Amino acid sequence: MRLDGPESNNVEDRRGQRGGLPGGFGGRRGGGIAVGGIGGVAILLLCLFLGVDPSMILGDGSGTAPTTQQQQTQQRQAPYSTDEGRRFAAQVLGETEQVWNGQFRQLGRQYEPPVLVLYSDATQSGCGGAQAQVGPFYCPNDRRVYIDLDFMAALQNRLGARGDFAAAYIIAHEVGHHVQNQLGILRLAERIEDRPGGTDANAMQVRIELQADCFAGVWAKQANDARRILEQGDIEEGINAAAAVGDDRLQQQAGQRVRPESFTHGSSADRVKWFRTGLERGELAACNTFAGLPSSGN
Repeated sequence: MRLDGPESNNVEDRRGQRGGLPGGFGGRRGGGIAVGGIGGVAILLLCLFLGVDPSMILGDGSGTAPTTQQQQTQQRQAPYSTDEGRRFAAQVLGETEQVWNGQFRQLGRQYEPPVLVLYSDATQSGCGGAQAQVGPFYCPNDRRVYIDLDFMAALQNRLGARGDFAAAYIIAHEVGHHVQNQLGILRLAERIEDRPGGTDANAMQVRIELQADCFAGVWAKQANDARRILEQGDIEEGINAAAAVGDDRLQQQAGQRVRPESFTHGSSADRVKWFRTGLERGELAACNTFAGLPSSGN
């Protein structure tokens, strides 16, 4: 990738802080996420492209509220490290901000970018406690993306989803969930799911995840058209990453039979399809993964 633009200022570096996980994971289930009957290793792999906070998958306990506003402010003002990983993440986040600022202006709206939280091992989010082992995630309650860079790199290697654009795709996918949150898509999906005879929770979550894949493609298309950020091989890295985290492939890697009814993120083929759709069309309207669902009403 060619990242010549400025770094985003919306990065909160908590690495080196003691995150602590009082009690256990907890929090309200959101967006119809459910994972069951797959086994611990597969759950960790499935969380690479997690739609919301992992507390929403691993239980419905009370969880622990995030730090106070004063503590969050202190963390936000902590000096950044100068490592390459932080710089890369901040530049990718800056690229997403440029693209989504423009897209929201076209809708007559103002984009409010998320904060990217870098942490080590464990931290607190607005959705409860989180450990690095569950992978990158977005918490809609505090509008933050959470990433442990070291664990993300290790997980990429384990899945064979290597390359700088594959890493950028992970960040862009999680930012895609923030876009869904700002546009009200996550709330709308929840309303549809909760209606009598509504869409199955897993099926709804698959549509949410596939749309975030599509939004990642829209971002890449728009950023490349404006600033030529893609280099030879980058698109292949993104497609490989999307395929690597398909539910069917992850279940196979975990030694399980493929169970489409248990999917929460979509098959490898579907994830690649929707990423390609966003990449080729480059517009939000192309990412309607909810076509065919009943209306939510007023």
